[in-house]
Amino acid sequence: MARGKLRIYLGSAPGVGKTYAMLSEAHRRTERGTDCVVAFVEHHDRPRTEVMLHGLEQVERQQLDYRETQFTEMDVDAVLARRPQVAMVDELPHTNVPGARNAKRWQDVEELLAAGIDVVSTVNIQHLESLGDVVESITGVRQKETVPDEFVRRADQIELVDMSPQALRRRMAHGNIYKPDKVDAALSNYFRPGNLTALRELALLWVADRADEYLQQYRSEHHVSKIWGSRERIVVGLTGGPEGRTLIRRAARLAEKGAGGEVLAVYIARSDGLTAASPKELALQRTLVEDLGGTFHHVVGDDVPSSLLSFARGVNATQIVLGVSRRKTWQYVLGPGVGATVAIQSGPHLDVHLVTHDEVGSGRGLAAAGRKGVGRDRTVWGWLVGVGGPALLTFLISGFDSDLGLANDMLLFLAVTVAAALLGGLLPALASAALGSVLLNWFYTPPVHRLTISDPKNILALAIFIGVAVSVASVVDLAARRTHQAARLRAESEILSFLAGSVLRGETSLEALLERVRETFAMDSVALLEREGDTEPWTCAGSVGQRPLGRPEDADVDMPVGDHTALVLHGRVLPAEDRRVLAAFAAQAVVVVDRERLKSEADQARSLAEGNRMRTALLAAVSHDLRTPLAGIKASVSSLRADDVEWSEQDRTELLEAIEEGADRLDHLVGNLLDMSRLQTGTVTPLIRVIDLDEVVPLALVGVPDPELSVDLDVPEALPMVSVDKGLLERAVANIVENAVKYSPPDEPVLVAASALGDRVELRVVDRGPGVPDEAKDRIFAPFQRYGDAPRGAGVGLGLAVARGFAESMGGTLTAEDTPGGGLTMVLTLRAATGTAAPYQGGSVAEAIT
Repeated sequence: MARGKLRIYLGSAPGVGKTYAMLSEAHRRTERGTDCVVAFVEHHDRPRTEVMLHGLEQVERQQLDYRETQFTEMDVDAVLARRPQVAMVDELPHTNVPGARNAKRWQDVEELLAAGIDVVSTVNIQHLESLGDVVESITGVRQKETVPDEFVRRADQIELVDMSPQALRRRMAHGNIYKPDKVDAALSNYFRPGNLTALRELALLWVADRADEYLQQYRSEHHVSKIWGSRERIVVGLTGGPEGRTLIRRAARLAEKGAGGEVLAVYIARSDGLTAASPKELALQRTLVEDLGGTFHHVVGDDVPSSLLSFARGVNATQIVLGVSRRKTWQYVLGPGVGATVAIQSGPHLDVHLVTHDEVGSGRGLAAAGRKGVGRDRTVWGWLVGVGGPALLTFLISGFDSDLGLANDMLLFLAVTVAAALLGGLLPALASAALGSVLLNWFYTPPVHRLTISDPKNILALAIFIGVAVSVASVVDLAARRTHQAARLRAESEILSFLAGSVLRGETSLEALLERVRETFAMDSVALLEREGDTEPWTCAGSVGQRPLGRPEDADVDMPVGDHTALVLHGRVLPAEDRRVLAAFAAQAVVVVDRERLKSEADQARSLAEGNRMRTALLAAVSHDLRTPLAGIKASVSSLRADDVEWSEQDRTELLEAIEEGADRLDHLVGNLLDMSRLQTGTVTPLIRVIDLDEVVPLALVGVPDPELSVDLDVPEALPMVSVDKGLLERAVANIVENAVKYSPPDEPVLVAASALGDRVELRVVDRGPGVPDEAKDRIFAPFQRYGDAPRGAGVGLGLAVARGFAESMGGTLTAEDTPGGGLTMVLTLRAATGTAAPYQGGSVAEAIT
């Protein structure tokens, strides 16, 4: 069954019209004859959105009860049974009510897609998981409901629904988004122009990145090599020299001039012997480019200009930033240099910036590497000199009609042979020596114009000439090969050193490592394949690039690691000397996979150990703390049922009170155990609402013995409202107050007081008990922990653990402080709701404590 296609309307902010656009799409598809249903749409009482539902088939929602309240969620089973061609599903990041089929709505959508149903959905930019911290820093609101970026990126189509901040605020003011009583608060808080502008920029940049991925995929599939300047992407060519930091900063300034500019710094492990790169300097430059928001790339290339241009075209760069050569003036005789060559070969669509710096003309330092052999250009020149040089020299000597003597003639021809050896290596030099010896014999060795030699001394001279020429050519060729080997080993050592360091520090994920392999060897795709046995099918542990391969047999390069793992590459065939570095990459990839699996297994083991500890503690609690109230209830019931005893009315009342007290204690203990179980399993899903603190705190004191005498309450009505789950907050406050009353002296009531601090509201529960040392303040929040001489029947030690868990699930904190004068103060910090009353700055809390 083919997987369904996903289309997402991505909104830059709430109220821009995502749901309206989705329903408009539903009407268009229905008119074209597509079987389309509305699986779930939340119109939020917006009239224009509600009207769009008319004429569309809606799947009945699932009714769920949670905390004595009824909620409706999308009925996944009903949609699967209906099997439409297209399903409309609103609010992709929504968290389902406990008891639903899946925890998140995007998981519901995943099931529909797997069943072959196309889905059209909506999501706001602030709900993307990777942007949570950024959105919170902008708006001051942490989004609890998020959707993984990877799920959204896998969508077949993403359409941005955008609106200018001014237009959106006008819609808000007209009452098209929220009800009139909430408009002023929304406009002055979340919907401020600055917030909306920042969210809009986030949405545009995120969609631009996604569009760039589509563009790269299209260019790869259609083999487009021409640069399309759809956005400014600047490549910085680094040599490892001190000028690199200047180039990076210059490129960053260029990128800032255009929205969405990107900087890619690339160091090419070169083999032409021009630069000795400092590993320390490269590390500093890598840190700098990453701090400026760019990326660092390490590439192996035999020809620096060609490798740099290939990299730039491969990433669809629009500009290249290079430093002016550090070579001295006389060294330009050897060639125009990398910068000039790149500028000449870049073409009309790739701009090249040559940036001056303090190191211009200071010299290039020691040679670090050399090309294999001597390179194509020098080989051509070597053959030209080796073949044409002797002929040209013969013409010049004959043209001047000068008799230099055979010895001088030989020295001139030997100079040409040495030049051919220096330029082209062994073969051009041998050709020059052979041709030179023939020309010397024909033109300058008596008898001339004949290949015979009359004087034996001349025969010895020609033999020495040939021997010296061959020796010089051999030495030059050997030096070139040794230089190439040294450069190759140096480049390999740099890559392996960086690779080992990043992997050992745990900085490299499998995908990042495979991407490094793809960049280093200029491949189209790289994949790590695994299988359980020799006859089992291959599975992909990770891949990067377009169209990754599924079998080693289909790969251009196959690097086996062990019996059942292989690193496969597609793009080109690598030379044998590159496989050594590739083998190191493959081994490191296996290490990364093993480390990730070991980490996962360690997390599972830690979870199992924690669960085992919880079970052990639970058994201990059940064996004593839960049996104690049960024993009291059993004894009282047995006494009441006894036929041989006549109980007075007062005795019967006392026994019934004992039963009720035991049942209450049992209910409290079981409730805490269930709450802790939910916290440990991560199934606590807060339903955040905006409420007044003075509505919740009095309800939390109902279970406290004699609350009028044991608790002093000071919660001002002028406090800002808080964003909390009412039920969780009530349970947390009840546990904190009950714990404080338990340890506080009978004649010292517990103080429960609240105050506002900035965007937070603090609730302090102050007791005058024995207090807790600093080293034990964190331990008292651990499950099944009692402090000091608390009686065994006082509980199982879960009250504070549950309270802290509930507080953190609502975005708050619970900490312990010393009470001035003795005792313990529990500080419960909650988030104040935006747009509520002005912060209360009363001083009663401090006065009461001191």
